[in-house]
Amino acid sequence: MNGDFVFADEFVPGIRWDAKYATSDNFTGAPVDGYLTDRIVGTRALCAALVSAREKAESLGFGLLLWDAYRPQRAVDSFVRWSQQPEDGRTKERYYPNIDRSEVLDRGYVAARSGHSRGGTVDLTLYHLDTGEPAEMGGGYDLMDPVSHHGADGIGPVAAANRRHLRSLMESCGFAAYPWEWWHYTLEDEPYPDTYFDEPIG
Repeated sequence: MNGDFVFADEFVPGIRWDAKYATSDNFTGAPVDGYLTDRIVGTRALCAALVSAREKAESLGFGLLLWDAYRPQRAVDSFVRWSQQPEDGRTKERYYPNIDRSEVLDRGYVAARSGHSRGGTVDLTLYHLDTGEPAEMGGGYDLMDPVSHHGADGIGPVAAANRRHLRSLMESCGFAAYPWEWWHYTLEDEPYPDTYFDEPIG
């Protein structure tokens, strides 16, 4: 892999991670192509920005929990193939209860070209440093539903405040939010804005 790509846990002290796509605990219901180990990879620029974000989160009593960053193009391709397969109902209730599987691309929840494959995007949440429990966000990771949008109606005041905390600290560290997913942030000055990598994580 490009030497500018590193394991986040080696470059961002104190983070926690749970690489969902290396497991069956994701919207496809199975480990995803290209994820050979339960670790998070990103560019050095991404990790440097995450160091700043972790420090700012700590000042608010939070830590960072990462779910994904660099995503091989082969994984993105597998998401597209998944969206074209017949519905089997295994993950629908949890991840896309109000739309059809075939709609996930058109609705902006899955893309044929993802910023993740450029190494400058991260999916993450906050957790409470005092208890270790994830912060309430009003909806789970990869929930493909309007409740996941920034400014969504129907989430409680605590979840809304936590989303604002996450967005504020990430934007102050050079990240841009994605309107449809409260957990998804991309470096505004990403080092490889036009390159989509496909090396597996392992």
